[in-house]
Amino acid sequence: MILLKPLRLEYDLQFFAKEGPGGEKTEEPTSKKLEDARKEGQVAKSQEFAQSFTLLALFVLLRIWTSKLSAQLGELFEGFYGRIPYFTKLPSYRDNYREYSSILGIGLLRTLVIILPFLLAGFAVSFIADLVQVKWKPTTKPLKPKFNKLNPISGIKRIFSVTKLVELIKSLLKLVVIAIVIYNEIQDQWPLLFALYDMPMMQGIALAGQLLIDIGLKIAIVFIAVAFADFAFQKWKFHQDMKMTKQEVKEEYKSTEGDPAIKGKIRQRMQEASRRRMMQALPKADVVITNPSHYAVALRYDKEAAEAPFVVAKGADYVAQKIKEAAKEYKIEIVENKPLARSLYANVEIGEEIPEELYVAVAEVLAIVYKRTGRA
Repeated sequence: MILLKPLRLEYDLQFFAKEGPGGEKTEEPTSKKLEDARKEGQVAKSQEFAQSFTLLALFVLLRIWTSKLSAQLGELFEGFYGRIPYFTKLPSYRDNYREYSSILGIGLLRTLVIILPFLLAGFAVSFIADLVQVKWKPTTKPLKPKFNKLNPISGIKRIFSVTKLVELIKSLLKLVVIAIVIYNEIQDQWPLLFALYDMPMMQGIALAGQLLIDIGLKIAIVFIAVAFADFAFQKWKFHQDMKMTKQEVKEEYKSTEGDPAIKGKIRQRMQEASRRRMMQALPKADVVITNPSHYAVALRYDKEAAEAPFVVAKGADYVAQKIKEAAKEYKIEIVENKPLARSLYANVEIGEEIPEELYVAVAEVLAIVYKRTGRA
């Protein structure tokens, strides 16, 4: 009988994690991460926003500029059409290329002048729409090539991502909206469209142009509604993408504020050094005022050093016990006065003179001390 050894498969459960080793992104993005993302060109921005408003601006300008635009284009057409007989009389292009080039250049320049208002309007509206979304902070980093985008696995993930699904839904929605608007608009204009064959050319062109402008305006208005919805989605998605794991928050705090453990050790050493200096100055104190167990404040009065008594040392709990032990060792008078000890500890730092409102209370304590020690 042959015994088969059970096959053991080892695998890392972290392979199935969606958020990587840092854990799930549950923390709100910090201001530093948002600022870094801004520098990299990562912002909540909808392409539909600028496109829809630009489309609306162009069709509004067409509605306002139609008569003048038609006159300018007609004049340009008549100018070129009227010169056809002149062109046919020229010997050849090789002999008259300069004249041909001059006429063509003039025509292109006049065409550019005619469409220039539309180009400027489109640029201005697109610029303002982007400015409203992301404010003014230009960066060139998005223009730099990123070779990690050439990774086929990352490319496949982007193809089947939620963003691409939303883009597909938006494209289908646009097609449906365009089809509905065109159908409803043309349905009401069928009699006029069939009458185009019997109309003069200019009248037919004007009617067809007016119909196209009306359709374009309605489509642009619907697209603006889609753009606002897309902008709200982009802001929500950007916020979700910027969320951080707990580990990321800790790492960012370490990089900006320093390691909390190291800072704690530094703070502890500074406190120890301050406590040593305080205990070294304690023998010069005249009195130690206690709570009696929670607070201890050591005072010194030296007319040459200060105008009023000042705090030499102070502490609470463990430090207070150390101050009282040192006071007994150096034979410094200890006076129990709960409200005075509490007030001095809370309001006067080491090395500072006592405030005027405590002069009387401290003077009474010093009088008791001087009487005990026989000082004047």
